[in-house]
Parts: sequence; structure tokens; C-alpha cells
Amino acid sequence: MSIIGYQASHEQFKPSELVRLAVMAEKAGFQAINSSDHFHPWSERQGQSGYSFAWLGAAMQATSLPFGVVCSPGQRNHPAIVAQAAATLAEMFPGRFHVSLGSGEALNERITGEIWPIKSERNARLLESVNVMRDLFTGKEVTHHGRVTVECAKLYTLPDELPLVYGAAVTEETAEWVGSWADGLTTIHKPLNELEQTVKAFRRGGGEGKPMIVKVQLSYARDEQAAIDGAYDQWRTNIFQGTVLGDLYKVEQFDALGEFVTIDKLREMVNISTDLTVHTDLIKSYISLGFDTVILHNVNRDQETFIADFGEKVLPQFALSAPA
Repeated sequence: MSIIGYQASHEQFKPSELVRLAVMAEKAGFQAINSSDHFHPWSERQGQSGYSFAWLGAAMQATSLPFGVVCSPGQRNHPAIVAQAAATLAEMFPGRFHVSLGSGEALNERITGEIWPIKSERNARLLESVNVMRDLFTGKEVTHHGRVTVECAKLYTLPDELPLVYGAAVTEETAEWVGSWADGLTTIHKPLNELEQTVKAFRRGGGEGKPMIVKVQLSYARDEQAAIDGAYDQWRTNIFQGTVLGDLYKVEQFDALGEFVTIDKLREMVNISTDLTVHTDLIKSYISLGFDTVILHNVNRDQETFIADFGEKVLPQFALSAPA
């Protein structure tokens, strides 16, 4: 039976507020928490960008759920530091933490002032970073000179159970490549036929039998116009192709592009509905593709209504269908 989780959006809420929401989500019946690792939000209207690894320790202490985070080692985050952070969380909270690694976006990573590489170079750097992290997880001393540099690094605090290393992918091409090295796939939802091709690509590349996570962007409210307005205000800057999302580097650039987004275009990438049956059926469609975990991200700001209504009327349907 698939796990239904809650997305803690650091771009939209203060870290202290996200801890409160994570506790609320667990009480409502969500079975996992996922978070982003951003230095900047996608829009001035979102307005936040707390440091995810600091937040994770507090949020995991406040709850008993498994957690994951999507981050990008290699530029802003050195892979040895990501490995240390991941190992520390896994030691403190056994069996409750995994990390999803991607090639990153200029919006977050370009703050170092280094050249922002083309996608193929970012992928090569990511794979080097993954290999460095896995070597560090073995407890041996690591020295590596390549797209990333490591000198005589060794992790002295290691967990009994190492965290799984997922690969984050949006396109079919990246998903197929991720299948060759990752413990699992993390992706975002898109039209079902396109998402199915992403799954097939991951499996074709070596991901057959590995776990898969999909983050679903939705906007739920009890009033239809509120659901539409909330999605348009908060998430219209986030629906562009990967090349745009990856290479723009200033918040105001995303806000400028967002002015050209129509509601119809937004609906293609965000499930906007007041009907809980619609959301339930969509979740079932993602599960039917083989996703082990479905993370729900209500992109509007009314998290309390979303958590309460989904907890009461959506989540129990999946719990009831679990085998006895």
C-alpha cells in the first residue's frame, strides 16, 4: 500500500510554522513528510526560504514520521557536508530519513558566484557527488579530485541504517539516467501520460523494482475561486519547463514570467479542485503507475483546511484499502 505524505514547503512558510504544520499533518493521518532545500523562493509572494537541514532535526523530533528532503550537492552544498547531515539525521532517527539528490537550479545554487554549468555537466557533477557521499557512508577516508574536490574526509558519526539515496528527475532522459545509480526515483506529477513515460524511463534505465516517490501539486479549498486564486498567487511561477526552472537565477525573473501564465495553463500542472473525490481519484491514478509514496503539496496558503479535510475524508480511504 502506498504512503500518502505531506509536503512542507520552505519557500512558502517560516520554519517554525512548518514544524506546527508537520505535527498537524501527522495527527490528521499523513504518513510521511517531504521538504525542499531552497536558498530563494520561486516568487516574492511565497517569501520564505528556511534552511532545510536545521529544520529537519526539529521537525523529526516533534513527530514520529519518516522524512525526506530534495537537495543538490556539488555547488552550494558540498557533498561531504550533505553526507554528514544525512548521516547525522539517520543516526538520530533510525529508519526515518532519506535524501533525494538532483542537479539543482540556478535560483539556489548560483549564489556561490561560480559558473553555472550546462545540464550535462551538472549531471556529471551530481554523480561524482553521489559517489563521494556513498564512499563517506562506508566510513572510509575519502579524497577525490574532479568536478568536486574532497581532501581526506571521513565521517565518524554513522547510522546503523544508512539513508536511501533517491535521484530527483523531471524529464524522461534524466529519469532513465537516475535509474542506473539511485536507490529510488523522486519526481513531480504532470499529465498522467507524461508521468507514465517518466516511470517507464526510470525502469528502463535500471530502476525496475526500486521505490518511487511523486510530489503532487494541488490546490484545494472549500470555495472554487479560492482554490484558483490561491494556486495562481503562489504557484504560477513554478510550472515552466526544466530548462527554465534550472537556469533562471533571480526571483524577479520568475515573477516576470509568471505574469504570462493563464489559469488554463496552471491547471495542467496543478490539480485545482474543491471536490475531494477528484483528488482521491488522482491519487489512485498515481498509485496505479507504481508510486510507493505520493506526497501532497497544497500550493495555496490555507494549509489547515487542506490538512483537516484530507485527513477526515481522503486519507482514510487509502488506509481502509490496505491489506489486513
